[in-house]
Amino acid sequence: MNPYRLPRVVVPRRYELRLEPDLEAFTFAGTVRVDIDVVEPVGEIVLNAAELEISGGDLDGVALAGIDYDAEHERAVLRLGEPVSPGAARLSLAFTGTLNDQLRGFYRSTFTDDDGEERVIATTQFESTNARRAFPCWDEPDFKAVFEVTLVVPDGLMAVSSGAEVDSQPAGDGHREVSFAPTMEMSTYLLAFVVGPLEATDPVDVNGTPLRIVHPVGKGHLTEFALDAGAFCLGFFEDYFAIDYPGDKLDLVAIPDFAFGAMENMGCVTFREILLLLDPDSSTQQERQTAVDVIAHELAHMWFGNLVTMKWWNGIWLKEAFATFCEMLAVDAYRPDWKRWLAFGLSRAAAFDVDALAATRAIEYPVVSPADAEGMYDLLTYEKGAAAVRMLEQYLGADEFRDGVRHYLRRHSYANTETHDIWDALAESTGEPARDVMDSWIFQGGHPVVSATADEDGTVTLSQSRFRYDGQPDDARWQVPVVAAVGTDAAEQTERMVLNDPVALGANDPAWVMINPTADGFYRVAYEGGLLNRLLDGGPDLDPLQRYVLVDDQWALTVADRLSVADYVAFAERIATAEDDLAVWRRLAGTLGTLDHMVSDNGRASLQVRVRDMVGPAWDRVGWNTAPGEDDRTGELRGVLARTLAVGGNDAEAIARCRELMASEGVDPAVAAAAIAVVAATGDDADYQEIHHRYQNAPTPQLELRYLMALTTFDDSQLMDRTLAATLDGTVRSQDAGFVLRGCLENRDLGPQAWAFITDHWDDINQRLPSAIVPRMLGGISALSTPELAAEVEEFLEAHPVPQGKLILAQHLERQQINVDLRRRVQEALG
Repeated sequence: MNPYRLPRVVVPRRYELRLEPDLEAFTFAGTVRVDIDVVEPVGEIVLNAAELEISGGDLDGVALAGIDYDAEHERAVLRLGEPVSPGAARLSLAFTGTLNDQLRGFYRSTFTDDDGEERVIATTQFESTNARRAFPCWDEPDFKAVFEVTLVVPDGLMAVSSGAEVDSQPAGDGHREVSFAPTMEMSTYLLAFVVGPLEATDPVDVNGTPLRIVHPVGKGHLTEFALDAGAFCLGFFEDYFAIDYPGDKLDLVAIPDFAFGAMENMGCVTFREILLLLDPDSSTQQERQTAVDVIAHELAHMWFGNLVTMKWWNGIWLKEAFATFCEMLAVDAYRPDWKRWLAFGLSRAAAFDVDALAATRAIEYPVVSPADAEGMYDLLTYEKGAAAVRMLEQYLGADEFRDGVRHYLRRHSYANTETHDIWDALAESTGEPARDVMDSWIFQGGHPVVSATADEDGTVTLSQSRFRYDGQPDDARWQVPVVAAVGTDAAEQTERMVLNDPVALGANDPAWVMINPTADGFYRVAYEGGLLNRLLDGGPDLDPLQRYVLVDDQWALTVADRLSVADYVAFAERIATAEDDLAVWRRLAGTLGTLDHMVSDNGRASLQVRVRDMVGPAWDRVGWNTAPGEDDRTGELRGVLARTLAVGGNDAEAIARCRELMASEGVDPAVAAAAIAVVAATGDDADYQEIHHRYQNAPTPQLELRYLMALTTFDDSQLMDRTLAATLDGTVRSQDAGFVLRGCLENRDLGPQAWAFITDHWDDINQRLPSAIVPRMLGGISALSTPELAAEVEEFLEAHPVPQGKLILAQHLERQQINVDLRRRVQEALG
């Protein structure tokens, strides 16, 4: 039996929760009355409570005999004095707690208003297991109940919660009592309440649902973009799922301090400010797309996660992967010109990168403790999960898949499910054996490489094996839905199969073959026996997605030492010559940046010449100036090329131009962002002072983060010390500090200095940073790719474990070793 799971002998049905937060003392007091069903006679009631003091309580008016706490398992045991018979009962408890600064449970967030005064917001973050830090409850996802919230707040402050406000009455002593409508039946982790100096936009009506942006005072002018995107996405999902939004209203709430990107609380979705408060005129296309991505993701959760919820935390992937997939659908419909499915390749590549490690995991795996659940919020849950869902959607057909999803949501509305329930619904709706295809992708870590081999008799044979960076043999197998485009003398034809054992393509001696031409399959492709050159020399004109996949696969083969570094650079040079697509150039630029990071100082100048030659033709076509009618993606491409030319290519003219642009007004946002990055990467003390000043006075969250992260790239040791110190002295918000430290670790020349700072301040860092951010901070260790540093890092982390990110940390350490080997090969090939 899992010691972290509660007994099922008492079941909550309805909570009446009353809370009074003190925003000056950072405490709160509350009462909760819970209508429960007693399933069998009990002498005690066991529920979750953490960091709370329960001062008293009763069951149906009979006082509790005592209360015992189990801190390890975050429980309170309520002794009843005598057994209670099965039936309905009401439990009442009074309790107090602290508005903590750890960005979890019921916590405090601060901001400085236009008058320079620091203001405090009390807000919540309950996923996965933190509702128990705000009130005693049955804090597991399958204990669904109705929640009726009342908040006692100071006059002049705004209060919002998951339900619509239904009443506000004076409570004496300068306070109001604000009551909210009962919620639908839902899990504890989806409840939210926020109190503070907040304002709200006028509501937009979306098919009868009022939608608002709630934000800190004085920031209403930055809400229009998010309000428009939110209204579109809410309507899109009502149509896609063919089920009305299940809440009575929808508030999107901007929070200054927030550990995650956003949280899908029912009716009261909370976000980092950067994702809701945005000026379209000064933000880049990527910043706007990221905002819409997250808004769409959270609104998809209103159905996938909130209406239908996983039974236990091993099923996190089920809601997160489907929400990520649905986010792509909505954003692609909102702005088709952004080509969202093409851009998905970048995040999918990051999931591939983790999944090629021996330390990868299955998308779904057993979860025992809260720490296990916290470790599931990673690229495999979101991006690999979404890629697997996309692969199934394309295999079944988009309309057929959508009909199966609707069937699943209707059948399980207001209930809890496990993974097989979605496959069963899809199978019933489509007649296809979805579970047979998907189980190997969900319950098995890793992914295959499909090798296409040209045989002597002219046939092309496809086979699969597990793709691993370390090259170790592995007998894992998948049912791989393969699509192959085949060029023959007669015409181009398409072959479809579910690959298990090796199979020859139907065409004899084809002129060329292209595997995974629509990039829907979550597998790598290796062309052998000259097939890649046959595709590039005599194949069709490849679209941007096909070119992207080729670059991505060839780089992965290079990391795995199945392709030499020299051959990859030659391939990149060939692709770059005629390349004008943003996504392809982002992937190329990323690989060139890795080479620049790893090449020796002696070989760097030669690589920079080759980078300038690669970027040059595209730069000649794009140039510095925006053309009339130019689309957003072209502007973004200009920024990518400018940064690659100036930093990766060390182009003096580009560096000088970026300095001019950073000092200019009215510059295209993508180019302005590139200019800041270039000045920082090549800058001195005066440049640091200027960027730091801009960071402290940034008018939007996007600009603030842009300037902050630029500070991590200066190559002066004293400036690095200043940036590192700012992560602990209160200059940088705790929500951002871990990512700043990661950026410092990734600094080409000063990463070792950042590592020394982290080891010297390990306890302070772990005390200040939200626990979920620490494993992500440590992702930067993979950039410390010398044998000496790798050994030092491993020794330190073995002595200083990170329990909430044990598996993620193992992946970081393995990737560091992979990079040590890659660095050696880069220096052998390029100097």
